[in-house]
Amino acid sequence: MILGRILAIVIGYCFGMILMGYLIGKSKNVDLTKVGSGNVGSTNTLRNLGLTAGLVTLAWDCLKCVVAVFFVWLIFRNFYDDVEIFKVYAGLGCVLGHDFPVYMHFKGGKGVASTLGFIIALFAIPALPIPALVFIIVVALTRYVSLGSILGVTSFAMEMIVFGKLGMLNYEGSQLTEVIIICCIVSLISICLHHANIVRLFRGKENKFSFHPETRE
Repeated sequence: MILGRILAIVIGYCFGMILMGYLIGKSKNVDLTKVGSGNVGSTNTLRNLGLTAGLVTLAWDCLKCVVAVFFVWLIFRNFYDDVEIFKVYAGLGCVLGHDFPVYMHFKGGKGVASTLGFIIALFAIPALPIPALVFIIVVALTRYVSLGSILGVTSFAMEMIVFGKLGMLNYEGSQLTEVIIICCIVSLISICLHHANIVRLFRGKENKFSFHPETRE
């Protein structure tokens, strides 16, 4: 069982390391790690490469977690009875691969889109509506994507704890504890990776969201 969890994380990690924003930037001779926020996620991609590149990056960063989870289910279903728990570990691995890709010296994205993919792949019902609504409302009111992201992933961790206590998740006993811990870890990683944004928010210097790419000389 331990081996299954490790393999699931490794498989997820490999999918997570496919960074679409970085690849699109390279195809346009733009190194996203050296422009804007230096991040390879969808927000920095949109700001520097335009709306289409940003949306493609967002879509893949979500989809790759879904693909990783499905891939693990496809392989593990014939070997393990409790395949559902391995899907969760695959999702964790995908987020880790996105945030800390080994070939980029462990500096990737901030895990918001991949966390969204994690939720969609594993907990779309009942967990997706609240974080999505929190993100949309906060960004609409403040135009701070970072603030919406931080509050969105925080609400996800909180609701998973509550849902677990209420028996609304399809896990029991130690597996339920594992799932809640993993969800909190995924959320905490994203919050920690936003540390610079948090500082800028407190200082009033955080960039606001815009559909227009930044001008580069």
